[in-house]
Amino acid sequence: MTNNHTDVIRWEQDADGVVTVTIDDPGQPTNTMTDSMAVALRLIVERLEDEKDRITGVVVTSGKDTFFAGGDLNKLMNAGPADSAEIAAGLDHFKESFRRLETLGRPVVAAINGTALGGGFEVALATHHRIALDKKGSLLGLPEVTLGVLPGAGGVTRVVRMLGVTPAILNVVGQGQRMNPSKALKVGIVDEVVATADEMLARAKAWIAENPDAAQPWDRKGYRIPGGAPSSPALAAHLPAVPANVRKQLKGAPMPAPIAVVATAVEGAQVDIDTAFAIETRYCTNLICGQVSANMIKALFFDLNAVNKGQTRPTDYPERRAEKVAVLGAGMMGAAIAYVAALSGAEVVLRDITMDAAERGKDYSRRLLDASVAKGRIDEVKRDAVLGRILATDNIADVKDADLVVEAVFEDVELKKKVLAEVAANVGNDDVLLASNTSALPIGEMASAVDRPDNVIGLHFFSPVDKMPLVEVVVGESTSDEALARALDFVKQIRKTPIVVKDVYGFYANRVIAKFVDEALSLVAEGMHPASAEQAALQAGFPAGALTLFDEINMKTIAKIRAGFIADAKSRGIPFVPSASYPLVDRMLEEFDRPGRLEGRGFYEYDGPAGKRLGLWPRIAEDYHRPFVDIPFDDAKERMLVAAAIEAYQCYDEGVITTVAEANIGSIMGIGFPAWTGGALQYINQYNGGLAGFVARADQLRERYGDRFVVAGSLRASAARGERLL
Repeated sequence: MTNNHTDVIRWEQDADGVVTVTIDDPGQPTNTMTDSMAVALRLIVERLEDEKDRITGVVVTSGKDTFFAGGDLNKLMNAGPADSAEIAAGLDHFKESFRRLETLGRPVVAAINGTALGGGFEVALATHHRIALDKKGSLLGLPEVTLGVLPGAGGVTRVVRMLGVTPAILNVVGQGQRMNPSKALKVGIVDEVVATADEMLARAKAWIAENPDAAQPWDRKGYRIPGGAPSSPALAAHLPAVPANVRKQLKGAPMPAPIAVVATAVEGAQVDIDTAFAIETRYCTNLICGQVSANMIKALFFDLNAVNKGQTRPTDYPERRAEKVAVLGAGMMGAAIAYVAALSGAEVVLRDITMDAAERGKDYSRRLLDASVAKGRIDEVKRDAVLGRILATDNIADVKDADLVVEAVFEDVELKKKVLAEVAANVGNDDVLLASNTSALPIGEMASAVDRPDNVIGLHFFSPVDKMPLVEVVVGESTSDEALARALDFVKQIRKTPIVVKDVYGFYANRVIAKFVDEALSLVAEGMHPASAEQAALQAGFPAGALTLFDEINMKTIAKIRAGFIADAKSRGIPFVPSASYPLVDRMLEEFDRPGRLEGRGFYEYDGPAGKRLGLWPRIAEDYHRPFVDIPFDDAKERMLVAAAIEAYQCYDEGVITTVAEANIGSIMGIGFPAWTGGALQYINQYNGGLAGFVARADQLRERYGDRFVVAGSLRASAARGERLL
């Protein structure tokens, strides 16, 4: 037969009859499930079947640095309902190839030499034994659910039969965990972990010699699914807790993939494997051809990759590492910034006005590192090395020769100017990059305090810094391109995702989140029960209700930010449209003295300052709930989404943020805009009817609820031309 598969998959047979098939698509930087890969896999399987009598076993490995990256996400993102038959046929084609491989009648081993995720790991699952190389950065697993789909090339079906229904859902396919090889071994989705590539291949061939009659467990007589089928009393007793847990996690958000994973696993466990494959294909096809998966793939893969690859970084400057970082202010934000900087390998000076304050800041890192040691994520040697890179001090002279300074003092522009001027006078380095961690204050004004305003930039971290992935990089009027490049390099160094924003009040994320929370609280002020308003936010897909968020941020801070927005609008000569939430917030502060969780009293009751949330404060419902007020629940959900999306577009239109990708990623990672939408601007794109449909809905909400839903003229014009936001 012809061997035209050799362009994508190489065949090599040794003297013992073991065939090593090396997947190495020359047209792709990584191996993915392209159409050419589908053809090559089928041809290689057919050749293995034809030459089976001369073969003692098969090793499947990769010629890339990674093993196999998974599906063709561009194709998946663009699939719609009309493509259902083609998508289903493609899934079934891969399933058939994998099934023929695992029923070849010869032992088949996967030698996993690097990352294998999604469809790439489904290749490995179709073998009888999986050996993973313990390679730094290597990740294994089936993360499809995090992109709005499910493992559709046999992944759900095989993992259920390997581990059992409940472990498969909770530990592998239900949340899409990405695991290092050691964790994958512990979970049970790989069989061995080895230290070197040579050992990996040697062990693969040895296992073949030791297991000439290898077969999948589910193809052996008498096989039973671990833990039992759903009909068995043992599993039936606790199985209802699994979908209940999924529903609890989703909080009513329109995320179909986790629910489809549970259905695929449970239904597939009750039938033979071929029927289970058909069930898996049906559910996966429906997800792929739906809008939610398109939104999530666009945002969480394509947009995120574009942002992380530095699409807005000036190209004329070499990449630089920050070797010595001075953090000024050892409070919650400064302490956490010091931690992530030290974790990246930088020497850190954590300076505060007293040694006690500085040491308390360093203790933040100590607590996090001790917790990592306790969980086995790092050893004591690494913990001590990171702590050793943090110098807690009250002496400004210790900042000398720092190449990056991050100011993280109280949100007062005069104080920040004073601190920056002091450090600039003591650092002894004209090339130092001076950054302010501010959530709203003007970088341009701070830059006026130093001799080199071109070296001043904003780095707006989100709390808690060690967990939140986003950083707003704020470019002032005088900020140089080189300073921007260096700031982006530092954000990359600490493994955060940057978005570049213009120096305007509130920047981007705070402007957008303000519209969400104002709209949610306006619902309460207009008469909706506060519990219903919270539920509307959760069912829209926000990670928390707005009243919860108000309490966490603290209403004193919110009132101050609101005053800033009003002053900013006045200074720019533009109208400021008030929200019904403002009088309610003022009353909470002035009449009730309930500013939030930090002081143990807000919209919710707490068991003490900064304590556990106990329940909504009854007075809010007593004073504001008016059952006769008709606010449709769909309106309640969409008011939050539409208001935030309108503000995101306004920022994009004004040049506050310059790319759609950054606007989407910034909204998801910075303010928790629902991931199912693909981000604030993608929400506009994907609205039923496109931009025109979104504009029509905004007009309807404006007519019902006021001018907060006024659409920019440029968006209306784009809608009329049938355009998309690209």
